[in-house]
Amino acid sequence: MSEKQKMLAGELYRPDEEIAADHAKAVAWAAAYNGDPTRAPEERLKLLRALFADVGDDVTIRPPFHCDYGYNIRVGAGVFVNFNCVILDVCEVTIGARTQVGPGVQILAADHPRDAAQRRDLLEFGRPVTIGEDVWIGAGALILPGVTVGDGAIIGAGSVVTRDVAAGATVVGSPARTVAKAS
Repeated sequence: MSEKQKMLAGELYRPDEEIAADHAKAVAWAAAYNGDPTRAPEERLKLLRALFADVGDDVTIRPPFHCDYGYNIRVGAGVFVNFNCVILDVCEVTIGARTQVGPGVQILAADHPRDAAQRRDLLEFGRPVTIGEDVWIGAGALILPGVTVGDGAIIGAGSVVTRDVAAGATVVGSPARTVAKAS
């Protein structure tokens, strides 16, 4: 199995030349995407569709935006992502339809072993992140690897989401804790 195949499967992998080349493509793409703040929305959508795995209609991702690869990102229709979003997509990251993402949000599927020897060997892995439909993620929130956020949930600004969030729940804080459940 290649290092890229291991990465995509969420197994331990060591970044190699193929992975580095994929990342370089995403960096070049980001330079183009972020380079012209006056670019028309339909042109931005075309650029997103050239890199991402799937992009619904009426998606807005305001620059600057950064990701590791792009080809592991799926975004539903009507999604809005504000300025300065970072998505580390070493494996699949899904954002459901009509979700709103505040400025400075980080969605992180990339992870590292807890064992120091494995980190010294430059091993990494990823865990998919799934964000449901109609979710609101407040400014500066962090969504950590392996988290699933249910439909209609609210993530408070600055929250660090370390665990799954139930549909319709409101979570805040670091680590994020449920303060309201769906009625």
